[in-house]
Amino acid sequence: MAQPLTIALLTYSTKLRGSVVHTLELATALTDLGHQVCVYALDKDGRGFDRAVSARVQLVPAEPPPVGLSPDQATDALIRQRIQEFVDYFLARPAETYDIYHAQDCIGANALGQLRQRGRVASVVRTVHHIEDYASIYLRQCQDKSIRDPDLCLCVSDRWQTALRDEYGIVAPRVLNGVDLRRFSPTPSGQEAALKARYGLTGAPIFLTVGGIEPRKNSIRLLAAFAQVLATHPQAQLVIAGGATLFDYEPYRRSFLALANELEQQHGPMIGKSILLPGVIPDGDLPALYRTADVFCFPSTKEGWGLVVLEAIASGLPVITANQPPFTEFLSADQALLVDPDSTSAIAQAMVESYSPVIAQTLVNQSRPILSQYAWPQSAALHVQHYRQLLSASARP
Repeated sequence: MAQPLTIALLTYSTKLRGSVVHTLELATALTDLGHQVCVYALDKDGRGFDRAVSARVQLVPAEPPPVGLSPDQATDALIRQRIQEFVDYFLARPAETYDIYHAQDCIGANALGQLRQRGRVASVVRTVHHIEDYASIYLRQCQDKSIRDPDLCLCVSDRWQTALRDEYGIVAPRVLNGVDLRRFSPTPSGQEAALKARYGLTGAPIFLTVGGIEPRKNSIRLLAAFAQVLATHPQAQLVIAGGATLFDYEPYRRSFLALANELEQQHGPMIGKSILLPGVIPDGDLPALYRTADVFCFPSTKEGWGLVVLEAIASGLPVITANQPPFTEFLSADQALLVDPDSTSAIAQAMVESYSPVIAQTLVNQSRPILSQYAWPQSAALHVQHYRQLLSASARP
């Protein structure tokens, strides 16, 4: 049997968003395969992760962001600060060494690049979940460096594999995302009634989306589409869960709330009644939250993969999502209602159709078979294969 690897996985946050969840699930699956894994996570509030992790965890203290700067300046300064916090942490602990250092984001990858220049780390891997169109010159340079400098780039979808090849000339092997079917299932846990009472879920139908209010989540178009749904389903509710992120989307959020205020003149109170914004959901509540919904609505315009879509399918929900990659890489029109994410009316029409019992059950029945194709143990095995190939290539004269 091959020697177990020692692996450091870096993630920018302890808040459970897509790439952070990917990091923790990968760490668990690699540990289950017998490898020694440590997750290094920037932790700004000292609370750590909102879930137990079987791998070793090192929380890297993250100081409050700089003050007194414009929003754009503050974001650039914050990213510089977060990169430096990783660099300083590893430089202060020279005895902690690993075969593989693997970053899941731009921050960790840039930190590892600096550490490699100083001889502190050797083999650097980065997973590119998606490529952003940053307005900031600094952030564009930061992203480019985090993609070009690692010894190996991995990706999670055909869409971004193609983008890395065409835009960067990089051949990035594709690894899988997965879904934990022990956590996410249609089987009630007994939490559902209390959770509905706690969050005010009294409507029908209940449309759920996870990811917060952001431009790439298409939140404003989703809100406008939901307003059209209210014309025929006045008791409907839209739940927008999540939202913790490094970036300041406050202008977009203000536009979202302004539209909600305008819609109140037609539909009555919106925020807190028809539209529920519970913020970051405790990790233990999330599986039950899926089960309290009738439809999962995710017309996102840009995703690395869309882990939440797999979670919703595993939870027994019909799914509405964008008719574009990466969603169309694993979902067909028989398995989800695929919509033009730029069309408010198309999103609204799909929301109404998805509440039809016949359509909903058909989507659920057709989509569930894909779950067997996306398992974290399979993903971990692919990662180990690429790790070993990199180490073998690095050892050659």
